[in-house]
Amino acid sequence: MERTLSLNKRQEDERNVATVDSRFNQTLRNVQGLLKGRSMPGKILLSRRVDPPDIANLKKLSSNYRRSFSYNDASRRDHTSGAVEEEFQSTSKPNSIANVSKLKVSTSYGGSAPEETCMSTMGARATDSARVTKFTKVFSGTVVILDRLRELAWSGVPEYMRPKVWRLLLGYAPPNPDRREGVLRRRRLEYLDCISQYYDIPDTERSDDEVNMLRQIGVDCPRTVPDVPFFQQQQVQKSLERILYAWAIRHPASGYVQGINDLVTPFLVVFLSEYLEGDTISNIEADCYGCLSKLLDGMQDHYTFAQPGIQRLVFKLKELVRRIDEPVSRHMEDQGLEFLQFAFRWFNCLLIREIPFHLITRLWDTYLAEGDALPDFLVYIFASFLLTWSDKLQKLDFQELVMFLQHLPTQNWTHQELEMVLSRAFMWHSMFNNSPRHLAS
Repeated sequence: MERTLSLNKRQEDERNVATVDSRFNQTLRNVQGLLKGRSMPGKILLSRRVDPPDIANLKKLSSNYRRSFSYNDASRRDHTSGAVEEEFQSTSKPNSIANVSKLKVSTSYGGSAPEETCMSTMGARATDSARVTKFTKVFSGTVVILDRLRELAWSGVPEYMRPKVWRLLLGYAPPNPDRREGVLRRRRLEYLDCISQYYDIPDTERSDDEVNMLRQIGVDCPRTVPDVPFFQQQQVQKSLERILYAWAIRHPASGYVQGINDLVTPFLVVFLSEYLEGDTISNIEADCYGCLSKLLDGMQDHYTFAQPGIQRLVFKLKELVRRIDEPVSRHMEDQGLEFLQFAFRWFNCLLIREIPFHLITRLWDTYLAEGDALPDFLVYIFASFLLTWSDKLQKLDFQELVMFLQHLPTQNWTHQELEMVLSRAFMWHSMFNNSPRHLAS
């Protein structure tokens, strides 16, 4: 009897997961079509949003700011074609290096995964269902156990759970579900108030530094992820501008630093997918701002004057590469190549400019799962990334090294290559991190 009940329960869970997957995949295709430059179910339009009559505080804020995406269902069919299911291997943490779990991600970026990485639909569904069940179990408790959530998220988060998981991992949303809605509402209102107070004002009310900062942000927004058409839309750039300006105003020690604009983009994409389920654009911006702030709180000296935090990590990267692959390290030194010449941008933009954008959210699952330890773990990820081309690097002279490292051949990468980078990083971290005098700065 118990075995029968257990079987029925498992079948019911799998049906529920399949239903959620079906609903989410439609939404995900819409978002991915946006990133690829396809029309959304209709066009993305920003229209004014009527003030909610039951929230008096919102009436004080700029009516020109609160807006929503509207779309036309008639063109939904433009969007559903071209979805490809890409199967990949994902290394799990903190179990053994060899503990590899198979995940399934729906993507519409074109192309297909190599044959050796593909599995049967039935096997993929079963594995994905098991993984979703683990996340669901974490959320079913009275309080989310963040250590367990980090352990699961390190290997990748199911797409439709990503907005919720990222907010929790960053501490933007509380682990107690009873408090979550109230905290998010308050933080979103605070963001709207910040925009009303500092952004929705004429330049005559700004200082010269603030005018120059806003102008620089306006110049950088069109340069953000230029190969992804979604970010070139005027409405999206306006959202990006508001988020960056609000962050810079609230963080005067650093102000706006070029590169921070790239760091907003994963949050925009992730929270946009949730918006398509009925959220509002103001909530998306508020959550992007809040999560960006939480992320950079752990890397404050990366963006202050002279960016000493990044310089310190570049030095550690150089030392780690020397320990792992001495021939590569010696060759780069003999050629007179300084790590700052290529790695500074890696740390400044967290590889967003180095790998295809459709892999970024998966990479950021691991970033956010690392929590406060992220800055030091970046050293291992970037060493693993660099040494992907160990043999190639040893054959290049100085000029060729500079050109190669500025235009790395990652455009055709799939999740398989990314998972290999993360796997090596975890292995090297396990080997070296607790060594005496390791990477002393």
